[in-house]
Amino acid sequence: MRAWRRDRWAKLADATVNVRRAFALVAEAHPASALAMAGCTLVGALLPAAQAWVGKLIVDVVVNAINTEAGAAAGIRAVLPLLLAELVMLVLQSTNSQARTLAEHVLHARINLSINTRIIRKALSLDLAHFENAEFYDKMQNARREADWRSLQIVNGGFYVIQNVVTLITFGALLLRFSPWLALILFLATIPAFVAQSRYGELNFRVLSWRAPEYRRLTYLEHLLTDYDAVKEVKLFGLGEPLLGRYADLFWKFLREDQGIAQRRSLASLGWGLLATVSYYGAYAWIVWRAVGGAITLGDMTLYLGIFRSSQNMFEAVLYGLSELYENGLFMSNLFAFLALEPQMKVASRPASLPPEIRVGVEFRNVSFRYEGQESWALMNIDLRIRPGEKVALVGPNGAGKTTLIKLLTRLYDPTEGQILLDGVDLREFDPRDLRQRIGVIFQDFVRYHLAAAENVGFGQIDALNDRSRIEMAAEKSGADPVIRALPEGYETTLGRWFSKGRDLSGGEWQKIALARAFMRDCEVIVLDEPTAALDAENEMRVFQQFRELTADKIAVLISHRFSTVRMADRIFVIEQGRLSEEGTHSDLLLLGGTYARLFALQAESYR
Repeated sequence: MRAWRRDRWAKLADATVNVRRAFALVAEAHPASALAMAGCTLVGALLPAAQAWVGKLIVDVVVNAINTEAGAAAGIRAVLPLLLAELVMLVLQSTNSQARTLAEHVLHARINLSINTRIIRKALSLDLAHFENAEFYDKMQNARREADWRSLQIVNGGFYVIQNVVTLITFGALLLRFSPWLALILFLATIPAFVAQSRYGELNFRVLSWRAPEYRRLTYLEHLLTDYDAVKEVKLFGLGEPLLGRYADLFWKFLREDQGIAQRRSLASLGWGLLATVSYYGAYAWIVWRAVGGAITLGDMTLYLGIFRSSQNMFEAVLYGLSELYENGLFMSNLFAFLALEPQMKVASRPASLPPEIRVGVEFRNVSFRYEGQESWALMNIDLRIRPGEKVALVGPNGAGKTTLIKLLTRLYDPTEGQILLDGVDLREFDPRDLRQRIGVIFQDFVRYHLAAAENVGFGQIDALNDRSRIEMAAEKSGADPVIRALPEGYETTLGRWFSKGRDLSGGEWQKIALARAFMRDCEVIVLDEPTAALDAENEMRVFQQFRELTADKIAVLISHRFSTVRMADRIFVIEQGRLSEEGTHSDLLLLGGTYARLFALQAESYR
């Protein structure tokens, strides 16, 4: 029992902190709208008591005019200013409501942009290792789900709670003239419903948080059933109905869980709500009895009945609002937990300056690497050196560790053991952003941007995105220029099928676009990971002949399974099961008669 209480208090404390942080997020998103909502809240809080008091005065003036000999004219003169004051307050109330709605609309748009920007920027700041971990995607899913809506709900609900509390305080000042005990009874009668709402709000939060992996699976199934790249196989293999069945099963599972919670929540609220209703009518009867007995005036009775009716609603609104704040605060913990993630790779507090020109080269010194959560080593005791201007090739079976080695060179990961040196300085001493600016890389799973062709090329050097001559020159080097010029709008043509008038390309044409991105970057190290897998033999030979010319004074690293291109390298490194097994020129390795010679012979045989 004590553990349960400690857990509830801990959750309450977390939710309270999250509510405060959500207010800060919203205020930062658009201070003017947040301030306008605060002003509207204050006006809205003070109006009900003022309206109730003016209503009481109107009734008393009318009753007095009826019961005295002052006459109708005197009564009208007395009540006219009060009616005018009530009209002014009604107009003010309507104006205040519209101003609040406008401020809320502006805030909703701004907070959506602000929170999504924070989530994306945080994701961009994290290491590649996070993106290879399923738990990371669960955290991001929980952070993104309804985060902007929840934060706005917190602010809306928070301001309404504040407004109702201020209004209740003003009502309380009026109720002191009558019976504060009745107000206390009405307040206590609403507490059970508040406790029930909070309990089911916490249950709802837990269910939705636990559901993140399955919800991602639901989204993935929907993507498979509607995505262009997947729909061909889905149709050919008849996967549509089976996958749709899985989608429907997950959907109905979620629906049953949600309905169960909603039903229990509604029954609890209904049961405890009846208690509040009974207490209200008890107070109602007491006020009427006092008025009939002459203890209070008819205006007082009208005032107190109105106050008690409104007070009960406001007590319920305040407690319901607090339970909503608690639930929304729990959900916001997912966002703040995601934003609290930190990169695992450390950046030197005082990064070393990169050499203006590579003079010694790149050295892997006893490098080993193991992916997080894996027992086996992806690379073991790698020792190799690449001299300035040298062209090297990495060959070996799939999964041998070739691409992992490139990820370490570009510092997408840090070695688990050993060092990678650039001109004798550990890569960890440099700023990763500066290092990556000096390396041009095209991976085998390059991105196909569904944007303009010019942007697809220009993204290789983002600060030169508007340099059309440089973009065209890079496209000429890769052989993409004639492909692009044949498109309806040339370099302004949108590539891919996602958007209107988009033009899709063949695999080889996309690969030329990706190669152009690598040539956009004026760097001293160029890495091509299976860069010509989708090209025919003639285009492949032409690209590599041009590639050697373009990288004459640069370090070039090539990963390929085609030995017709690999043999053009100055040196070839054979990687097997994460270890460097052979090293040398094409001729040296053939004479060695090892793995390279065997693979070369097998591939050559297939062409005979």
